[in-house]
Amino acid sequence: MAAVTTTRVSRHVDAPRAAVYRALLDPAAVARWKVPEGMTCAVHEFDAREGGTLRVSLTYDEPGPQGKTTAHTDTYRGRFVRLVPDELVVEVDVFETADPTLGGEMTSTITLADGGDGGTELTAVHDGVPDGVAPADNELGWRMALDRLAALVERGT
Repeated sequence: MAAVTTTRVSRHVDAPRAAVYRALLDPAAVARWKVPEGMTCAVHEFDAREGGTLRVSLTYDEPGPQGKTTAHTDTYRGRFVRLVPDELVVEVDVFETADPTLGGEMTSTITLADGGDGGTELTAVHDGVPDGVAPADNELGWRMALDRLAALVERGT
């Protein structure tokens, strides 16, 4: 049986929790921030309510890296399990892939807390990271994405 991998990434965002929460659940915002450097995000489906579904693709900007779904694309689908306004987003995702090392559900739990000076402390915990995804790569990708989220809500860029 494969080991269950969990990663955790935290970041201070210099914006109120309400603004950060909105960006977590706005498909246009998600397309801008929920993607690591060197990739482009396309949101195909995004029903931001408990029980609602989502489907997102991340495509490498340059040829070379191997995608999880197609030659250069990682596509995942999921559902929103729990939403608490301005506090919590829990979603369960699976990669669309035939590769068994990338199979299984991954639960992403994002919590928002007051960070002082009107800012927000964001913590993202990912349980069940597939064996085919190196934990360090998962953490790096999420750090890059959270940097984009911060830029989006702090400066509107």
